[in-house]
Amino acid sequence: MALRDQVPRIVIVGAGLGGISAAIQLKRQLGFQNFTIYEKATAVGGTWRDNTYPGCGSDVPGHWYSLSTDLNPNWSSHYVSQPEIRAYWEELYFKYDLPSQTQLGHMVVQSQWDSEAHLYHITVKEVATGQTKQIEAEIMINAIGGFMNPVFPKDIEGVEKFRGSVWHSARWRHDVDLKGKRVAVIGNGCSAAQIVPEISADPLVNVTNFCRTPQWYLPRGNYRYSSWIKWVFAYVPFVMRWYRNLIMARSDSSYLIFRKDNRFLVAAARWFLSSYIKKTAPKDLVQSLTPTYAPGCKRIIVDPGYLESLHKPNVSISWDAIKGIVEEGIELKSGKVVPFDVIVFSTGYSLESADLDVRGSKKYTIREYFASQGGPTAYLGTCLPGFPNFFMLLGPNVATGHASIIFSQEAQIGLAIQLIKPILAGKAKSFEVREEATDKYNKWLQNRLVRSVWTDCNSYYQAGGQKQTKIIATFPGPVGLFWWLTLRPRWNEFIGVGAEAWETEQRRAVVRRRILFVGLVAVAAGLGVWLQGKPLVNLVKRILSLVVV
Repeated sequence: MALRDQVPRIVIVGAGLGGISAAIQLKRQLGFQNFTIYEKATAVGGTWRDNTYPGCGSDVPGHWYSLSTDLNPNWSSHYVSQPEIRAYWEELYFKYDLPSQTQLGHMVVQSQWDSEAHLYHITVKEVATGQTKQIEAEIMINAIGGFMNPVFPKDIEGVEKFRGSVWHSARWRHDVDLKGKRVAVIGNGCSAAQIVPEISADPLVNVTNFCRTPQWYLPRGNYRYSSWIKWVFAYVPFVMRWYRNLIMARSDSSYLIFRKDNRFLVAAARWFLSSYIKKTAPKDLVQSLTPTYAPGCKRIIVDPGYLESLHKPNVSISWDAIKGIVEEGIELKSGKVVPFDVIVFSTGYSLESADLDVRGSKKYTIREYFASQGGPTAYLGTCLPGFPNFFMLLGPNVATGHASIIFSQEAQIGLAIQLIKPILAGKAKSFEVREEATDKYNKWLQNRLVRSVWTDCNSYYQAGGQKQTKIIATFPGPVGLFWWLTLRPRWNEFIGVGAEAWETEQRRAVVRRRILFVGLVAVAAGLGVWLQGKPLVNLVKRILSLVVV
């Protein structure tokens, strides 16, 4: 659908989970249709479109890894796999008629804020042809997400020399049959933990997992939902909502183990997870598999059977440092060459987009702003000073190590919707978060983060993956707190342009709320005086007389 010039226009960058969620809420909450989603791929779904490796799935329960507005009673199991997750989001995409407002195979490559016209001049490139076009929009929502481009270790060179097949787990080669092959899996994070048990299920596939740092593992405890449970979820009011809330409450309380101040809980978590490794892994591997850093410093792996798979005769684990890739396979720093037929890099993703170049009202780009702050920085992970009407989903310090990122994104979208609403109503031209508000928020944020377990080790949570640097990925609290902080905009922390009518409306609303509060206090005080000293029976009678005619 082409954008109409006579009403404000919104551009959404990315048709992954964040972009789909934002588009749905624009329609549901505002009834707004004048937006376009630009997606560089030829299909929607983001990370669940790209990651199709064996065993791929979410380590967050399906009933929480979904939109609060569109619960799904038909999840097959507690933890769900990639095909089912992708199908859920594609169903929502068609349910809300988003194909008519999406341009697939198109990527936003550049954007420049025009302070006089109060809009962005945007360059869009068609991926297949390389042709570009110029569009304009008053509002931009960056929904590219956090797990974009696959990362290969910079210290492992020579990939191009390998005579066998090599790929990243995020770009799985389904055309390569692994039967009878020697397979090296480099990396032992969440993806590798899902891949190794799956591909080693065939005893003719010989798997060697190369690891650098041990990980903490949590028992998965997955189970399937029966048909009658699904029926109850679908037709008995409130049951599925309360079940989801129960999952959320239980998961969110686990944040307590991420604070160093909670020494007893951190110690208890270490004992529990250590016991699980000791109970499940081969005895001769327990010591090397048990981390020395605190649980949660790296994302805790919900074990999909990885530790059990290490008992298989066709699975081995190696802690030897890799020097590089050679024609025959992998050369270790010891000089030994280990031959392989297939090498799979399961070594993570880049958290920053190298494609999108956005320049704001102060003429610097987002990348330049991040560099000036020592790493990605934002206000509530959503707004950036110097970038009016620009909203970032899954921005800096939004993710958690224990909860559903879908919930956090919904909170961000809720904040953005409230800032967008007066612009669409013609009561403001733009809103931009103040620099001092951003600095104050991030000072609070980092002061909490220095007391977290995330400072104990190197991980993708930090700028450059080094523990001496700024923590840029995680929020230092339960997602319930993040939801509370994003619940209502603090309008005094934003610069409004052309917002005189809106500001007047807000001042009147504040006055009305204060008058109402004073009135309620006065009524309560008067009622207290009136009832003072009355016996309990008389008090009950008087209260009843007020409500019974």
